[in-house]
Amino acid sequence: MTQEALVAEIRGLRERVPGITDAAVAAVDGLLVAADTAAEIDPESLAALAAAGLGLARRTAAVSRRGPLRRTVTHCGGGYAVIYGVGDTALLAVLGDEGLDLVRLQRETGALIERLDDLLCGRTR
Repeated sequence: MTQEALVAEIRGLRERVPGITDAAVAAVDGLLVAADTAAEIDPESLAALAAAGLGLARRTAAVSRRGPLRRTVTHCGGGYAVIYGVGDTALLAVLGDEGLDLVRLQRETGALIERLDDLLCGRTR
């Protein structure tokens, strides 16, 4: 796994989906793996909080018996924070402004999450 490859993947997502402002990949324990964030965003804090949010969302999904978690979305006054699980050991956190196209984001993340998981696990396709 190379950090450059992970950054290239999340930067590509930002280029394909209007409204994305920042993105990061982290381990589920909150340790930052790779980030493409603006200077005003602390990527380590984003990673830690996204991990906590993912853990709560996965537990909520399990308790509510609604099936496996697909994503968790937080809609804020100035935009969105969307967190996806990447396999069992990592996550993708995406921040966006009010113009974030959530439908396009969902379409783009399916294959991206598989590629990120492959990179993190050292698999090639």
